[in-house]
Amino acid sequence: MNNLSINTPSNAAPPPLAAAFSPPHTARFANFAPLQSPCFYHQRFDPAVNVERVLEEIAGDEYRSHSRLMQTALGVREVARQLQRRTCKMTVKAVMIVTKARDNELVTLTRELAVWLMANKGTVVYVDKKLQRSQRFNARGVEEMGHGEKLKYWTPEMCWSEPERFDLVLTLGGDGTVLFTSWLFQRVVPPVLSFSLGSLGFLTNFKFDLYREILDKVLDDGMRVNMRMRFTCTVYREENGELVEKDQFEVLNELVIDRGPSPYVSNLELFGDNDLLTIIQADGCIFSTPTGSTAYSLSAGGSLVHPDIPAILLTPICPHSLSFRPMLLNDSMLLRVSVPKGSRATAWCAFDGKGRIELRQGDFVTIAASQYPFPTVLSNSTEWIDSISRTLRWNTRGAMQKAWAGEEQEGEQEQVWDIDTDSGVYNSDEEGEDLSPVGRKMALLGMT
Repeated sequence: MNNLSINTPSNAAPPPLAAAFSPPHTARFANFAPLQSPCFYHQRFDPAVNVERVLEEIAGDEYRSHSRLMQTALGVREVARQLQRRTCKMTVKAVMIVTKARDNELVTLTRELAVWLMANKGTVVYVDKKLQRSQRFNARGVEEMGHGEKLKYWTPEMCWSEPERFDLVLTLGGDGTVLFTSWLFQRVVPPVLSFSLGSLGFLTNFKFDLYREILDKVLDDGMRVNMRMRFTCTVYREENGELVEKDQFEVLNELVIDRGPSPYVSNLELFGDNDLLTIIQADGCIFSTPTGSTAYSLSAGGSLVHPDIPAILLTPICPHSLSFRPMLLNDSMLLRVSVPKGSRATAWCAFDGKGRIELRQGDFVTIAASQYPFPTVLSNSTEWIDSISRTLRWNTRGAMQKAWAGEEQEGEQEQVWDIDTDSGVYNSDEEGEDLSPVGRKMALLGMT
């Protein structure tokens, strides 16, 4: 396949991974600077961190000493820590509300929230265009209240082409609504604040009953944001001896590659920076983000991973080899999963449970850390631990282990025992090595 070329449509911008067969150091960074994002939200941190200067220093010092390399690594880590701790205070002029337009209860709550924002905060509110003719939402009634100029409607096309319209996104629902929001914003993503109105809710950590207090604090005092990692997944197909880019997706949870309806085990080649890592023989394989570690990957035996950890989770689905265990890979690695030309069957890809695509023999998909993360507003510093404790009952047991002795209550009389120790029953005149076998065992238990 090394003699194949990659073609892209003439009217399209070059894909970020178009140099898939270039040397590792150029393939990953062919078109985009890895630490520089065009996201308007990320540019708010420009005064705090001069990313261009850091990149210039790294590129200009090819042969650096060990101490210099260590100082740079520590500096990058400290920059990441400071960004996570920093509170972002911005002027919110336009708010987008994402909800299930078919859920009558959520439509009512959406109307309540939109009216409150327009009346009390003076913000422009964008709601789903499907609600424009909803009798329960009653857009005409909202306009008659004097909010006609502030009530607007969003469409998926607007989210794709004009994401800078929105300063803040509010979701009403469960994790599925958050994933749908990620699906809407396939490039730049505004900060997302999610209210818990679903079933589980790993990503929804704000209670809707307190939306007034929560939004007052966020809009007036600022917010802390968790930059959740996403994957850029690109599908390439072989056509007439050439590789052509077909589809590209930004994935928040996971990419799943499985055997689909085929009765044969999946046979996939896994490459990392153009080096063959392994041949996957299993029902399938899950490539998960840390955010997706609580989803399909967890059900398949993968580990829980904190969303601040930059890593790619590789979790096999019913592998043929028992030694093929889940593992974490470096997020800077460019992965490529291909279906060999000699494979008995094809494979199927699912991107966050959507967009199921068949990979035929000779096709492949690339996986890389996206330059467009998914910023979620933090409720508190222990948000992730709280969420897995609430939803999974993580490390929760029915009853705590009893102490050796109960605590004495005030005024309680000291208990008197019939015997002081077990030696009162099992006392023996034998000592040391002269103890019988039973006596030695009793001595180990402290009962002699």
